[in-house]
Amino acid sequence: MSFDLARTPTLEAVAIEDEHRLAQDLQKRVEESIATAEQQAEVVAAVAAHQDAEEHLSKLKKAERVLSGLARELREQAAAAARTAIETLVASACAGEKPDFKKLLAQIAIESENGLVTRAIEQIIEHLLPLAQIAALRGESHAAMSRARALESIARERAERVLGQMREAITEEMVLPVDLSKGVSGALLARAAALKKMAIQISANADEIERAYNERNRR
Repeated sequence: MSFDLARTPTLEAVAIEDEHRLAQDLQKRVEESIATAEQQAEVVAAVAAHQDAEEHLSKLKKAERVLSGLARELREQAAAAARTAIETLVASACAGEKPDFKKLLAQIAIESENGLVTRAIEQIIEHLLPLAQIAALRGESHAAMSRARALESIARERAERVLGQMREAITEEMVLPVDLSKGVSGALLARAAALKKMAIQISANADEIERAYNERNRR
């Protein structure tokens, strides 16, 4: 190493002089740290809870699609049954006979079924889906925040370990500035900051949906 200390009082020491290899090594260490964070108990629990909430939301969406299809079928059957019933009533009246309402029970049953299905769809759309969406967003926000905290903890541990290893040099020079932002710790903290920002935005979206839901149901 050759340098003029009078002209260059600030030095930069790197583990690998090859910038490409240095970047690859940094990325590898960052990815290893992220994998470690994903295995922490808090993160595992938060991710599992988010997945459960997403699955519940997905099942409700599927249920709404299935019931909507059933409602269309029942409406078509009810319309056909109504036409048949009217024709029967007219024919009975023309023949001077008393209408046999027992034959109309099939139509009544179809209309009753259609009413129940319609109310079930309304329940899903007006209540269950919004609440499930809110829960899924809350779960996603919590998972992101848990990941951020785990990454911050790993970054802090790495920084403390690096500083501990540099104590001898600090003893020799009295003051030794260290820019951790360019290393693994800095990369992890940047990722944690991005996750926190995302978590806050997702939580705000959940708040907005919940506010709208509560306003609708106050009426």
